[in-house]
Amino acid sequence: MEDKRILIADDEEGIRDMVKEYVSLDGFSVDEAADGEEALALLAKNRYDLLLLDVMMPGVNGWTVLRKLRETSTLPVIMLTARGEEYDKLVGFELGADDYMIKPFSPKELLARMKAIIRRADADRTAAADMEVDVFGGLRIEYFSRNVYVDGELISLTPKEFELLSFFAHNEHYVFTREQLLSKVWGYDFYGDERTVDTHIKMLRDSLKSYRSYIVTVWGTGYKFETGNAK
Repeated sequence: MEDKRILIADDEEGIRDMVKEYVSLDGFSVDEAADGEEALALLAKNRYDLLLLDVMMPGVNGWTVLRKLRETSTLPVIMLTARGEEYDKLVGFELGADDYMIKPFSPKELLARMKAIIRRADADRTAAADMEVDVFGGLRIEYFSRNVYVDGELISLTPKEFELLSFFAHNEHYVFTREQLLSKVWGYDFYGDERTVDTHIKMLRDSLKSYRSYIVTVWGTGYKFETGNAK
């Protein structure tokens, strides 16, 4: 993918070298950071299309980097970690991570996920320029600014929650399986656990408050968006 610049933040030089060598062959420009502090400095200075972020780094860890990044940016982030517990994944998603890769991982799979996430982010920016606002009762979605309001109150959504809500809003009444949501919203055939979808649905429902019932569970199938269900 030409003209795309990524930052990899990982304290393991071998991991950085492996990723850089592999993705550079596909046209990516790669910057490196050996710890969280260096990563934050590079993020403040440069524009990137994607961040590959290790969780366990000396000093400033990956969680802190992601938390600080999400104060000002929707830059796509893939977490890299040897820790695969469900709790760690949930923390990453709640902080705004787009994806999760467990070490050791296949560089081929990583590259596929990187491309899919960047394509999705590019498409979202293009769509946002064409679609300005949707209003469903007291739920207001502003696509260009990525602001969402519940009864006039601005709510905080992670980038993936916003993408999931936007997809539902553009496809009201249609039922989607978990596999379809992973393909449409995450942008690839997911190699991991389909519970990722359930986790984000729960997070999004909690964020929507009184409009949580807009996202309907279709038992045995998946989910759909119905705006006549506010309680």
